Amino acid sequence: MKGKGLTPLWVLGLMSGTSLDGVDAAMVLTDGIEVFDFGAHAYRAYTEFERATIRLAFGQWPGQAGVAAAAAVVEAAHLAICRQFAKVDLVGFHGQTLAHDPGGRGTHQAGDGAHLARSLGLPVVWDFRTADVAAGGQGAPLVPFFHHALARRMGADQPLAILNLGGVGNLTWIDPRHPDPAHPAALLAFDTGPANAPMNDLMLARQGRAQDEGGALALTGLPDPAVIAAFLRHPYFQRPLPKSLDRNAFDLLTAVQHLKDADALATLTHCAAAAVAQGAAHFPAPITQLLVAGGGRHNKALMQALSQHFAQVAAIDTHGLNGDMLEAQAFAYLAARVKAGLPTSSPQTTGVPKGTIGGQLALP
Repeated sequence: MKGKGLTPLWVLGLMSGTSLDGVDAAMVLTDGIEVFDFGAHAYRAYTEFERATIRLAFGQWPGQAGVAAAAAVVEAAHLAICRQFAKVDLVGFHGQTLAHDPGGRGTHQAGDGAHLARSLGLPVVWDFRTADVAAGGQGAPLVPFFHHALARRMGADQPLAILNLGGVGNLTWIDPRHPDPAHPAALLAFDTGPANAPMNDLMLARQGRAQDEGGALALTGLPDPAVIAAFLRHPYFQRPLPKSLDRNAFDLLTAVQHLKDADALATLTHCAAAAVAQGAAHFPAPITQLLVAGGGRHNKALMQALSQHFAQVAAIDTHGLNGDMLEAQAFAYLAARVKAGLPTSSPQTTGVPKGTIGGQLALP
């Protein structure tokens, strides 16, 4: 059944996260209300040169050093992956977050959606976060409306939570009994704290490797309780909800600099899990399950750490969903909402004063 008579579109969603592994692309058949089907998906890893170019621009704002070079890399990588897809009605292009300072300078995602639209000959929805921040919201997290649609597609009838573990962790509490994600009691969402970013940064700095594959090294280490306790005293955890983070808001690498590699990774892992548990204390009602998406669900050490705090923890893939492509699919869904004139954020997700339509539509 189609929502409000809207026409379902095949939308190609694109996502490049702060962990800088590469670009995810995924097709979703949606009218911006319901998710009817999932289509093809692809992944394009960044090269070491591309990753280094983007990394140099972290924390920079439009016009500052390195931003133009990073944007060129981002656009070229996204164009390359888009050309693998056919029969696309609409594109949702997130871009690469370089800086995020809601309440301050704003939010900055590198990559020009108008350039993509011209190059592809397709309509592109992009710049998803600026309007929310300009209206007084945090501009993040934006995936909760999609999480709500997934919970309803799964047939869930009790509150549950979806945790996305990217560079930063974000958590969505969902009551699927409310059909409209903008309903005040349907959702609560916020960034929990650092997730993969500090672990990846540590591996790169100390071992020259992009990540601790599967959490193998972290599993051999011992977490430092003093570091974790100090981490949980960070002012971020006292801030009211909803709230969001920049990937570099916590200086965790300095906090673990005295530890050997395995112990440092184990400590960062338990910091990430403890931050999620701290966040769960804010849930309006108990959850029946915690479903984990994003790259962090492949990290056995992190999943084990989460299991110490939650009774029912599972990768979202156990429900027939693709946990690697969830964020790309989310921006496909959000692009359809923008095109349909439907809100993409609410007071319960980003703290924006009222439901807000994020995103600009660029025509070819």
